[in-house]
Formats: sequence, structure tokens, C-alpha cells
Amino acid sequence: MDESEFDEAYEDDPEARAIDERRLGGAILGAAIEELEPQTAVSVPRSASVKDAIELMQDRGIGAVLVLDDDGHVEGIFTERDVLRRVALARTEPTRPVAELMTPSPECLGLQDGVAFALNRMVVGGFRHVPIVDDAGAPVAVLSLREVVSFIVSLLPSRVLNLPPEPGLEARSTDGG
Repeated sequence: MDESEFDEAYEDDPEARAIDERRLGGAILGAAIEELEPQTAVSVPRSASVKDAIELMQDRGIGAVLVLDDDGHVEGIFTERDVLRRVALARTEPTRPVAELMTPSPECLGLQDGVAFALNRMVVGGFRHVPIVDDAGAPVAVLSLREVVSFIVSLLPSRVLNLPPEPGLEARSTDGG
């Protein structure tokens, strides 16, 4: 049976692999979302146009904006997926209000919620972005799947970052050269 490059990286030391796996699991289970320092929430009012929301996402280099109700609470989220599915493919007029095309009532989490719980919610729900709100329900951040993956990679950088650039290639040295 063929081994993955991950398995090959541990070929010489199965005990090191077990130690790394326990450390990784413990770190993911024990970390709170706030430790990842998720990106500050970027939001638009429900009356903003789709065009304004897309331009804001492009200007900030982000994949989602929160749509707020009149009280400043999260009413929806407008993501890159919404742009592709509900705007581009549907040939929607960019002047329409973002509230008509957002994903309504997104699941929100708090800064004290666990990274493992957030990852579970993202995988089960098929989300790439989750709004993070304070105790009053006001938006404070948006957690992206990219931030979760970066956190996991940071726990085992030498094991992940030193993999060969192509699965069939082998690294000539520990730094990937």
C-alpha cells in the first residue's frame, strides 16, 4: 500500500508521530477562537448594494462581509460563494440590496468558543466563514477556515511546511531543498 508524504515524513520515528499527534489534538481541543486572532469583522448595512459589498470585499482582501440589521446585530453573511452562485451565475443586478442575496441567519460563535468546536461547525455546516460575536451579539470578527488551517499548520510547521511541493517528489533536505 502506498504511503502519503505525511506518513513518509514519520517513517523513521513512529514515536515522534504519536507525540506530535497527541500535541496537535490537545492544542486544537484546548484553544479558544480568540487565540487565533481572527480578522476584525467587516460589515455593511442590509440596504447596501451587492456592488458595494463586493467592492468592500475586494478592497479589504476578504472573503466575506457581515450584513447587519438596524440594531447592529448580524442578520446575514455575504461571501465569495454568494457572489458566484447568487450574483455571477444568476446574472443578478449589482444594484440590488445585499440583504436579498446574503446567507441569512448565519451560525455565530463567541471568542471563548473552542477552535475544535468552530472547526466542527464549519465542516458539518459547509461554512468557510463564521461570524464571531460578543456577549451582546455585536459582531467582533469573522473566523475563516484559512485561519483555522494556519493555526493547525503552526502547531507542526516542520512536518507540514517541509513536505515536497509535489506528492511524487522527495525533499532532499529538511528545509525542503
